[in-house]
Amino acid sequence: MLDIRFVRDNAEAVRESQRRRGNDPASVDALLAADDARRQALQAFEARRAEQKALSKTIGQASPDERPAILAKAKAMAEEVKALEAKSNEAGEAYEAANRAIENIVLDDVPAGGEENFVVLKHVGEPRDFAAEGFEPKDHLDVAEGLGALDMARGTKVSGSRFYYLRGIGARLELALLTMAADQAEANGFVLMNTPTIVNPDIMAGTGFLGEHNDEIYYLNADDQYLVGTSEVALAGYHKDEIIDLSAGPIRYCGWSSCYRREAGSYGKDTRGIIRVHQFNKVEMFSYCPVEDAEDEHRRFLAWEEEMLAKVELPYRVINVAAGDLGSSAAQKFDCEAWLPTQNRYMEVTSTSNCTTYQARRLNTRERGPKGTRTVATLNGTLATTRWLVAMWENHQQADGSLYVPQALRPYLDGRDLVEPVA
Repeated sequence: MLDIRFVRDNAEAVRESQRRRGNDPASVDALLAADDARRQALQAFEARRAEQKALSKTIGQASPDERPAILAKAKAMAEEVKALEAKSNEAGEAYEAANRAIENIVLDDVPAGGEENFVVLKHVGEPRDFAAEGFEPKDHLDVAEGLGALDMARGTKVSGSRFYYLRGIGARLELALLTMAADQAEANGFVLMNTPTIVNPDIMAGTGFLGEHNDEIYYLNADDQYLVGTSEVALAGYHKDEIIDLSAGPIRYCGWSSCYRREAGSYGKDTRGIIRVHQFNKVEMFSYCPVEDAEDEHRRFLAWEEEMLAKVELPYRVINVAAGDLGSSAAQKFDCEAWLPTQNRYMEVTSTSNCTTYQARRLNTRERGPKGTRTVATLNGTLATTRWLVAMWENHQQADGSLYVPQALRPYLDGRDLVEPVA
């Protein structure tokens, strides 16, 4: 949700943001019109209500002969006030809808365009030359099955397509990875939290996930609630309707949760293995910070994600995501993509978004400053998720079917440096 005062004063900048996202800039004019109608309706209601209160005060002072006429006038005026209040409420709802229809204003250095218009910021590490090592790499599913780490067939039997069992070393690897991420977060001042995975509609809407992609979300019709696709949702709602203290700097939380996504728009994409699945686990960073600190905080989040990627020894690249691929809440997003040797491409494993005040304005999360209260900024970023196993299995496989364990991960796996294939 946007600051309407900013929109009034910078309408063309907001229109340009919409254009860069590939959206209709006319939505900004619709918002301004709805704002004008709302203000006029509210003014008419409040003016008539003031007249009604003034008239009511004269009733007790009126003579017996004057009182019936005044009472009749007061009754008629009460009906007018009621109608004007309804019109004002209706105009207010129309304004809210028009505001929520506009996505967050993108930052200046975000590239325009859609999914394919990202800008590569850097490459880190070199992909392995498997040919020089004398063998053809297996894809992550074959590697994992050789280690006894993954069972897709029984996941499908029990729950349907895109479900799976992590078993044995697969479960241990995921737990080790997520624990290492949680340890890193705590070392950098994050409060670790196990978050709810079912949220109310106002929380899901407040984070901006109930827009054009709400078909990706699992809805629990019987309870009018939603399964989250990221703990970002629960963490963003944690301080809903609160005034928080940021005088000592950002408030940072780290959420550990299961996540659920319908993957409704991915038919036929990445159907093999666990690249796109309906349920996975994730450790997510989240920050509430002053607006002027948000861009620096965003760079810190990216650095922490890269620190994790260095620990698992994966070659990767960082991209600046284009405006049309940001999602409604983000003003800027950086993705880290790990190299996937069997597909000869980079695969997104983690991202971090600066949502500026977009979510916090919807959720009414503020800080107290020298000039009163103001909306805070929110940021999120993934430290580790189940999908990382895909890149680890492919990049760290050995010719004999074993798996190399990165050094930083070994203390979380009883010190082992190699995982042997099952017999």
